[in-house]
Amino acid sequence: MPKSSRKPLRKTGRKSTRAAKRPTKSAGKVPPSVAPKQPVMPKTPNVAVSKQDKVLEMLRAPSGTTTAAIMKATDWQQHSVRGFFAGTVRKKLKLNLTSKKIDDQRVYRIAKPATAK
Repeated sequence: MPKSSRKPLRKTGRKSTRAAKRPTKSAGKVPPSVAPKQPVMPKTPNVAVSKQDKVLEMLRAPSGTTTAAIMKATDWQQHSVRGFFAGTVRKKLKLNLTSKKIDDQRVYRIAKPATAK
């Protein structure tokens, strides 16, 4: 097998040469005057509707909602919906979440709090 006539590259420990520095701006130039900007007011208010808000709105409906409807509206999995019910709706927000089984489907809704007499 014939040997290559090239010599192997040697590492020298030197860094590659730096690029030439850019010339500095002269101090004699004056930037053009800019008129003060007026604040831009949005034409319509940006209201972010979160998934939590959507689910709570569905639960507050008089007819209630099913886990399947919530899964479709939020792209959550079933265990996430149930965890939302237990952790957020019941414990964190302290809402009265009720459920009824209607036509082999469990329907959830937030019940109105009882009024004190």
